Amino acid sequence: MFAWFGSFTVRLGVLSPVRFCAVLRGVRLGGRFVSYKETPGESPRPLEGVKVLDLTRVLAGPFATMILGDLGADVIKVERPGSGDDTRSWGPPFVSSESVYFLSVNRNKKSVAVDLKHPKGVKVILELAAVSQVLVENYLPGKLDQMGLGYDQISRVNPQIIYCSISGYGQTGPQAQSPGYDSIASAMSGMMHITGPEDGDPVRPGVAMTDLATGLYAHGAIMAAVIQQQKTGRGVHIDCNLLSSQVSCLSHIAANYLNAGKEARRWGTAHESIVPYQGFKTKDGHIVVAAGNDKQFVKVCQTLDLVELTEEPNYKTNKLRVQNRRQLLHTLSQRFLQEKTADWLRKFEGSGVPVGPINSIQEVFSDAQVKHNGLIQEMDHPTAGHITVPGPAVRFSSFASSKPMPPPLIGQHTKKVLRDTLSYSDDIIRMLLESGAVAQNKVS
Repeated sequence: MFAWFGSFTVRLGVLSPVRFCAVLRGVRLGGRFVSYKETPGESPRPLEGVKVLDLTRVLAGPFATMILGDLGADVIKVERPGSGDDTRSWGPPFVSSESVYFLSVNRNKKSVAVDLKHPKGVKVILELAAVSQVLVENYLPGKLDQMGLGYDQISRVNPQIIYCSISGYGQTGPQAQSPGYDSIASAMSGMMHITGPEDGDPVRPGVAMTDLATGLYAHGAIMAAVIQQQKTGRGVHIDCNLLSSQVSCLSHIAANYLNAGKEARRWGTAHESIVPYQGFKTKDGHIVVAAGNDKQFVKVCQTLDLVELTEEPNYKTNKLRVQNRRQLLHTLSQRFLQEKTADWLRKFEGSGVPVGPINSIQEVFSDAQVKHNGLIQEMDHPTAGHITVPGPAVRFSSFASSKPMPPPLIGQHTKKVLRDTLSYSDDIIRMLLESGAVAQNKVS
């Protein structure tokens, strides 16, 4: 089957009526829907026209889909009617009735409230998947298959779908059916084993780094799959999980063991293989110094007025400094205690030695470079009012990350998505609402 659009002839193949209507709304070229609503003079964002069906909750999945939304994707977040994403209740703190945790990772998304246990709710998801390029989910492996929404079932209605599954341990294997939590995966992956004071207990990182790393891996995998889909026209099932993400992030620590049989240990703020490369207490706080080579070590000694250390045979090379770290670090630590952090930062300025304060969160968001990098993003939320969240980490020369859409209310966009995306009539939408298969937020 072919359809003619102006100067374009597009092969449609065998499409469901819903999918055919979607093609009418945007010509499918190179595996994506191309929007013709671009404003003259403005560069489209990289994922403009890409529809993402988001069946994730908590952190890893929502973090990944938020990044896709920042890049222009149309993200439709599916939530349980009534309670929504688990993190909506994670607090305090709350702003009005909204959890700050939820607000932090759910900008640039529309929310539809759909009951996946209701047959008509499942049908809605199938039809949304039919017109989406990407589906992201973080259910226990096999759970969505039981609902009729697994990869095999979805790929029948949309063979080109990029279906990204995020789990604790992978889609197969002895741990596949275990629930995945950041702290457990952080422990099992060895992350906690190498984190904490040198002579203390293992410590959980202050933010859920395993979840966040998994979200970044998922985002990158989806981007790669979008490119592959444009080249081949084929879909793919992506297996992304917490354990694999964190183990892969062990980097040289893992390589030390795999190649040299060297078991890792905790070093606090210090570095196992470079000295000095750690945090030091000052008169009023802490400063981190990273002398990655012999020249920088000399500069450190000159700045500290400890030039005699540069003549000490035991400190001539990094290898020797690592071997004799205890006495050297004791000497440096005593010197750093004599002045304030700000004074040390001024002394090191222009030295070529990487240094920085250990900032409180208040100090982070007062930092001039943090402000310059656009990492403070402000929005007006329908119930919470004016809110501020961390902004995108990456900037593009082709577009600005301004005017983000605030995190949605539960089911804020249910009727709009059913009407605009699936072309449902008002009567059908009313029937679905009355049946409890979907819900619409009353505030919106």
